[in-house]
Amino acid sequence: MGDSKKAVVLIAEGSEEMEAVITIDVLRRAGVNVTVAGLKDNGPVKCSRDVVLVPDASLTDALKSGPYDAVILPGGLGGSKLFCESAEVGKLLKEQEASDRIIGAICAAPTALKSHGIGLGKSITSYPGVGDHLSDSYKYLEDKVVISGKLVTSRGPGTAFDFGLALAGLLAGKEKADAVAKGLLLL
Repeated sequence: MGDSKKAVVLIAEGSEEMEAVITIDVLRRAGVNVTVAGLKDNGPVKCSRDVVLVPDASLTDALKSGPYDAVILPGGLGGSKLFCESAEVGKLLKEQEASDRIIGAICAAPTALKSHGIGLGKSITSYPGVGDHLSDSYKYLEDKVVISGKLVTSRGPGTAFDFGLALAGLLAGKEKADAVAKGLLLL
């Protein structure tokens, strides 16, 4: 389809590989054009459980192909910390929010939303261990996936399929997301 939606999934040293790969895979099955962007460069990235992922492009180069319909941050404490500290990630998230486009964050990655002042006051969820850090700035929920406007958050590796399918529903439509879920034997 010519009007395929575009998403960028950021990865950094210490990103949670299941959350990254499952989200990328589910979105690609739904027909979303996904770019995997390395925070530092386009070299191999060692994730939280020592799985090495190779991004399609560096974040700097990936942004030249923007804007994206969705910007997605997988969790993992190390990767999330790097997202929190990155001015480039902050700028991207602020532009995404200002343009009313989708932002997704799972596990510890919602901490980067708070660091960059994104979605303050909205309903979100995260990995339980970082919930206390977020509850002063957001309406904190414990659902598997929380959609608040164009902000999509989720809890952790075990909810990565739910997260990916929620994003697929927003980007490709519920019918397409349901077809992907059925093909994955999730429905």
